[in-house]
Amino acid sequence: MKDILKIAWRNLWRNKRRTIITVSSIFFAVFFAVLMRSFQLGTYGFMIEQSIESYTGYLQIQNPEYFDDPTIDNAFELSDTLLQKVEEVPNVSNVVPRLEYGALASSGNLSKGVIVSGISPEAERNVSNPYHRLVKYAFTPETVGKLKSSRLFPADIMAEIDSLKGKSYATTARIEMDLGFNKNESAKYIPAIEKLASFDSGYLEENDQGILVSDRLAQFLKVSVGDTIVLMGQGYHGSSAAGLFPIRGIVQISSPDLDNKLIYMSLPAAENYFGMQGQVTSAVIQLKDNDQMGQTQKAISKILNPKDHVVKNWEEITPVLKQQIEGDNVSGQAFVFILYLIVFFGIAGTVLMMLNERKREYAVMIAVGMGRMRLALISMVEIIIVGFLGIISGMLAVSPIMVYFHYNPIRFTGSLAQMYEDMGYEPFMPMALFHSYFFMQGLVVLIMILLVCIIPLRNMWKLDVIKDLRH
Repeated sequence: MKDILKIAWRNLWRNKRRTIITVSSIFFAVFFAVLMRSFQLGTYGFMIEQSIESYTGYLQIQNPEYFDDPTIDNAFELSDTLLQKVEEVPNVSNVVPRLEYGALASSGNLSKGVIVSGISPEAERNVSNPYHRLVKYAFTPETVGKLKSSRLFPADIMAEIDSLKGKSYATTARIEMDLGFNKNESAKYIPAIEKLASFDSGYLEENDQGILVSDRLAQFLKVSVGDTIVLMGQGYHGSSAAGLFPIRGIVQISSPDLDNKLIYMSLPAAENYFGMQGQVTSAVIQLKDNDQMGQTQKAISKILNPKDHVVKNWEEITPVLKQQIEGDNVSGQAFVFILYLIVFFGIAGTVLMMLNERKREYAVMIAVGMGRMRLALISMVEIIIVGFLGIISGMLAVSPIMVYFHYNPIRFTGSLAQMYEDMGYEPFMPMALFHSYFFMQGLVVLIMILLVCIIPLRNMWKLDVIKDLRH
């Protein structure tokens, strides 16, 4: 076998151009397939993180009737005993109770239907984390006027700031991106923006009687911190629910749909408002390892009484998102299949060309006593070596790109960024790190190469020694 490897290696470099072309075709196939799948899967993961981890969670415990009829009457009691049992499941990180239902929010002559979400302010930091999303900076007309009066900003930057009038921010990092600041500009101008555009948002205490209002809802109702909102709706078992609630803070929600209608209040305040004590509509479960969601769901189901509680995963709770990802995933796989099909025929064509060019050489070697099987084996080893060179080089070349864009995702701007934000996602495209898909691309190409190895085996048996010696 050692001699066969040595002969195959020498044969490859007798025609360097042909070998380099074949290796390059495999290299680019693996490179672009991994690159595309990494961007796809990275984007899916980011979408799930934005939509699932930031609000609904991967798993939720609910009343069996709540999924089909999500009313407050289908709430359930989350006892300390049940909570402890769920938290003891190995892959469970946190269990966060919520009490959610609809209401009508009014301020002055303006009214809008909203979702009231009763939360434990501290526990909720492990899920949607409204504290991290509190609005800290706002480009109101008054703020923009102050920034202009300061005369600290050049005309072009001031024009950019003016175009952001009405926008709110939870972090200065997003301001830097929207204004396109480099490091020097950030160091020079951000301190002034922090000072002049600061917005005082507070957070909720565990027994707070105030509320947090989502950013777009606050803009619609024309309210801010310190104002009071009237909430009216239906409470437990048809009772009326009404109350005045002071606004403690404004919070930004990544989903535009939720940002238009979400109000947070403390769990005790929600219980009082809806007229129910010790009950919740859901218990959101965060996981240590999201890839083990299915196994964790089964483990939790075993400790629940199916008559009183069920556990739903994010795919069941948000089927539209799952369908979007599956549809896009199929199109991505189809593109990769076409790419591999082209490469397969390219490799097969190169191998056929190589065999036809070397027919006389093969005929001479068979005539002097080399067995056809041994000769076919040498040709097959040549093809496999070429395949491994292309696969390994493609994987090595794409790896640093994957790592870089995973930690430094591409950020869209302009109309494309607006399209992403309208769909409820941050305008970023990260790459997924190494996972099964990474090695699967190499495996698929290797299988194609093994299929191509059938060609030299077939040609050796059909080789006419006498005829090919005359050519």
